[in-house]
Amino acid sequence: MAPSNAMEDFKRDISYHVQRNDDNQIVLTSHLKDRFHDIRMEVLADFESLAITAARVNFVRHPSEDCPTVAWRMELLVGFAIGRGLNRKLQETFGGWEGCGNLRVMLLGLLPLAMNVKAAAGFTDEGAMLDSIRERLVGSCAGYVKRPE
Repeated sequence: MAPSNAMEDFKRDISYHVQRNDDNQIVLTSHLKDRFHDIRMEVLADFESLAITAARVNFVRHPSEDCPTVAWRMELLVGFAIGRGLNRKLQETFGGWEGCGNLRVMLLGLLPLAMNVKAAAGFTDEGAMLDSIRERLVGSCAGYVKRPE
């Protein structure tokens, strides 16, 4: 049966890329692409403090001429340290009628990866790295619960 509207056969891809640069910054990039959107963002975070030092977004394709007007709100993330309060900060910054749910979703998947980069620093053995990540992120999600001794 053929779809009766453009949303009945809809695909959206979101990708993330994380790397550490020579300036001791974590470079976090995300790309959201679907039939109506092509959104690309980059966030820089200080490796030691995980404080966001720069954040920008580019709306390459968007369904409304008003979509790009939210881009300036990325600047409100500068100075925020990635960690506790992240969900609240993103809701305050990108929630409601002045926000953008797509940017919030992209950032919710992207920013926690900075914590993983920091927790994995100095490890070449994948098992030891995963143990370090687990130890540092206990209590952050169901995958990192505190085990009884």
